[in-house]
Amino acid sequence: MNKELAKSIGSAARQARTALGLTQEDAAERLDVSVEFYARIERGNSLPSVPTLARIAAVLGVSADALLGRAPFAPGASATWMQVAPPADTPEVRRVVRMLRRASPGSVRLVSMLLKEIDRRLQAVSAEPTEASDASNAKPSDDAADE
Repeated sequence: MNKELAKSIGSAARQARTALGLTQEDAAERLDVSVEFYARIERGNSLPSVPTLARIAAVLGVSADALLGRAPFAPGASATWMQVAPPADTPEVRRVVRMLRRASPGSVRLVSMLLKEIDRRLQAVSAEPTEASDASNAKPSDDAADE
């Protein structure tokens, strides 16, 4: 591994990530790599493959040349040759998905069953009439007619 190149890529990636206000976890998530692997890239301890380098450039909005130290660094510059759509999910949803990816198949089935049960109960609760609508639909009692 070319240590100097790895350090250059890592330093440029860190600079671009922080300019965007992203955490290492955010960047790793958008790149679909582990946080540990992304952190090793930023520290210069891992050299990314060419496809991963291209994704880093696109996600962080810099050119691959800038990551390689061959062009001026311009955070937020659009990588027109490869556009990456921002994730539509919330950070909370992405965290849950990451956890499920690491879980055993049995755990995933259990979580799925729990979510189905929660959804079923929420639908049942939302289908129940509220007390206010019950009161407005109630017939007057015989006691009220005697007054």
